[in-house]
Amino acid sequence: MPRQSRKQSATGIYHIMLRGINRQQIFEDNEDRDRFIETLLNYKEVCGYSIYAYCLMGNHIHILIKEGQENLAQVFKRIAGSYVYWYNWKYHRCGHLFQDRYKSEPVEDDGYLLTVLRYIHQNPVKAKLCKRAEEYGYSSMREYLGKPCLTDTEFVLSILPIEQFVDYHRQENDDKCLEIDERFRLTDEEAKKLIIKISKCKNVAEFQGLEIKKRNTYIRKLHEKGMSIRQISRLTGMTKKVVEWNV
Repeated sequence: MPRQSRKQSATGIYHIMLRGINRQQIFEDNEDRDRFIETLLNYKEVCGYSIYAYCLMGNHIHILIKEGQENLAQVFKRIAGSYVYWYNWKYHRCGHLFQDRYKSEPVEDDGYLLTVLRYIHQNPVKAKLCKRAEEYGYSSMREYLGKPCLTDTEFVLSILPIEQFVDYHRQENDDKCLEIDERFRLTDEEAKKLIIKISKCKNVAEFQGLEIKKRNTYIRKLHEKGMSIRQISRLTGMTKKVVEWNV
């Protein structure tokens, strides 16, 4: 079945979501997150895009972006290629890290732009990583409240002054934009601690490098301890089929 063509935005503004292949982790530590932000910065001048919001989660990324002189397909080919090359070098791995096709939706009016912006900043709050969006270290929320680095804050703050911006983010809401299903019996933080405890592996690359018999034993134990098949696949980098064969 041919892929559906992407909906084009009349404003050139899009909400983008990049996720790890098989929903696996794409950031193991803060050095990885810093590297991805540095990659976004490096390509801003080359590609001419503007970034209005971003949030780096464990296995996916949200970005609110306006196209520049290069289209988004070329932009994210550059960004993903650069980051994956570095990530594979660091963790002594090879192969894909991101799901082949990023998800996107057009943002064509100020009302929806603000909804997407709040949704992106509220991601870590909904994941129970922090109580307020400004407490999370790897989103653009802090740039709006302090000194911008990667984020082009002027456009949004011309629509919503900073006092109203803060109040807007603290309003109760049920925003849903490119929603991702992350409902598991264990939280990701609990699951990662369990993986380390059982396998003694500190990251995805170490788990993937285990001897097969030992790896399969650990997969069974993780499932017995309450991790779902999908969660095991996502956090260890093993394919869903391999996990299914061993539980």
